[in-house]
Amino acid sequence: MDGNTMAIVVLLGGFFVMIFLRFPIAYAVGLASVLCLMVQGLPLSNICQYMVKGISSFSLMAVPFFITMGVLMGSGGISEKLIALANACVGWMRGGMAMVNIVASYFFGGISGSASADTASLGSILIPMMVDQGYDADFSTAVTITSSCEGLLVPPSHNMVIYATTAGGISVGSLFLAGYIPGALLAGSLMVGSYIISVKRNYPKGEPFSLINLGKQLFVSIWALAAVLIVVFGVVGGVFTATESAAIAVVYSLFVSVFVYKGLDWKGVWKALDDCVATLSIVLILISTSAVFGFCLTRLHVPELAANAITGLTRNPYILALLLNLILLVLGCIMDMAPIILIATPILLPIATSIGIDPIQFGIMVVLNCGIGLLTPPVGAVLFIGSAIAKLPMEKVVKATLPFYLCMIISLLLITFIPAISMWLPNLLG
Repeated sequence: MDGNTMAIVVLLGGFFVMIFLRFPIAYAVGLASVLCLMVQGLPLSNICQYMVKGISSFSLMAVPFFITMGVLMGSGGISEKLIALANACVGWMRGGMAMVNIVASYFFGGISGSASADTASLGSILIPMMVDQGYDADFSTAVTITSSCEGLLVPPSHNMVIYATTAGGISVGSLFLAGYIPGALLAGSLMVGSYIISVKRNYPKGEPFSLINLGKQLFVSIWALAAVLIVVFGVVGGVFTATESAAIAVVYSLFVSVFVYKGLDWKGVWKALDDCVATLSIVLILISTSAVFGFCLTRLHVPELAANAITGLTRNPYILALLLNLILLVLGCIMDMAPIILIATPILLPIATSIGIDPIQFGIMVVLNCGIGLLTPPVGAVLFIGSAIAKLPMEKVVKATLPFYLCMIISLLLITFIPAISMWLPNLLG
């Protein structure tokens, strides 16, 4: 075994061994990189250099701002307004509260950009509400956790910023635009699944549709929805960069939460900022250690070796696309979202582009695959949050989620094999 092969075995083998031993993911990435550098005889000072280089990016400055924006809006009384708006839109249907849950997640995802925040914020309100109205607790939880993944696709999503940086400077504005239709497709598929189950179990309808009530709720919620408009139209229109738009959105979110909706006082603001720091510290240490890991992968030509190995199995682009999705889904079962984006993107993106998948389309595929991974044991963070809120065993929630897994897989396949779903809006707006 030559030196390069030994280094690859140490890097990847050490990483997966530590993952299965339940090391914190940042430590697993960092320690595997240290062992790899030692095997190659490289100076360990490279670790500090590449860790600093990994987070010294203007684009990545948008990540803490988007996280802060989501926490402020989520803590500022926004959830109730968006639930009321969703109820005015779709509450009249059979299984109306399930539909409200799904549509509210679409709205809230455009503010928080986090499936975990969506589940924690909306789930704590909607799961008890659905149970009181006659819905089964496991069904209510399954709807909540699966619909929360819409927030990963609907901009502004800090995970898309991480992907854009990792992929080598992909346009953040294009990624934001690319997420709207896939997010709506996912919402639509979950609504179809919920409707079928609701008819079968005879879940109740809500109040009849009222255009006046819809207008009233839209007027109340416009302050929250405007934050998304500031970010997306500002970036797409070239008025400011993603980082600048995120900073402006933080100031706007602070104003709306404290002075308009009055869901936060200044003591609550400091608590929200404390939560932001806790979340951000996890994200940044992952990005910095993954930068060293990425350096090792590139130096050892692992992306090229992986591409050759996978394309050596078949030349059929459809089968290769399915393999890419399968790899990402398996990784989602054992790793969290950010590490998958940071580690898998440099390896799998060249394969995707070689079979004609646009980097922007592939970004949507990666994000949705990672979202499904958040709902699968043993590392499904959103699955654990939903089970905790509903006070249900995880096994019961997984069983209730099975039909919704099917809805999500169908959406994923459509996004994979119909590029226009992701690319039509970015291409339309240039």
